[in-house]
Amino acid sequence: MPFIELFDETLDINSTENYDLSLQAGTDALTFCILDTIRNKYVMLRSWEAEEGNFLKITDTEEFISKDDFLGRQYRKINIILPSGKLTLVPGPLFDPGKKDEYFSFNHKIEEGEVILSNRNADPDSYLVFSVPASLYTLISGRFPGTLPYNHTKPLLHHISHERKGTEGNYIHLHIERDYINLIIFSGDTLKFCNSFTYRSISDILYYVLNTFRSLGIKQEETIILSGITEKYDELSTAFSSYIRKLKYATPAGRFTFSYVFNETVLHRYINLFTAATCE
Repeated sequence: MPFIELFDETLDINSTENYDLSLQAGTDALTFCILDTIRNKYVMLRSWEAEEGNFLKITDTEEFISKDDFLGRQYRKINIILPSGKLTLVPGPLFDPGKKDEYFSFNHKIEEGEVILSNRNADPDSYLVFSVPASLYTLISGRFPGTLPYNHTKPLLHHISHERKGTEGNYIHLHIERDYINLIIFSGDTLKFCNSFTYRSISDILYYVLNTFRSLGIKQEETIILSGITEKYDELSTAFSSYIRKLKYATPAGRFTFSYVFNETVLHRYINLFTAATCE
């Protein structure tokens, strides 16, 4: 099982009350990072990832959390992300907390063993309604009581809200996870498109993006901002380069810096984790 660990020499396990912990727990990986709030610097990243084609069992996730020396400590703040491609966006003025299951079922079937959650989103004024495995929600809620989990799209929208300021025309962001993508498009201050799609191959991703462009009248000369599981010169970016002229990779934005040890990884891969600490 792939394991990633980066840590700065200033990291002190006895000073976690001065740190913010951001943890993302999904069916394909368990990843967390630590922000030293005194220095405003990210000083640690640790991740366990399932082998390609496999998923983490709930017992694997529980074991990783229980045995990790940092995850049982007290922190200044804890942020939890439970990623899910099964989500729907509801305008803020129309949202009724008692109807979140009903909102979700407009676009998705509620499967057995799922729990429906919601997050308030500031820009645009809306609520994210999403599903996660009940077993995972129960585990995380028990280990980190009192913490409201975020869908990964909440910090993603928060990042986009910061980055698109002053941008003329369209702002297009494509986020890649193992088996689904998020495509978010703003025109000025107006959200034109926000949806997730499951995929099996690179050609599926190309189809969803290019078809959305055609539907919205967006030219292929536009710039796409990428985040998630993609890198320069990989299969996805190479395939896109035949159709889209400009590809850029998202850069974490906020009043924080990164330890030099993070030079060993691509920061856009963990954009949601790095944004969660500034996401309210």
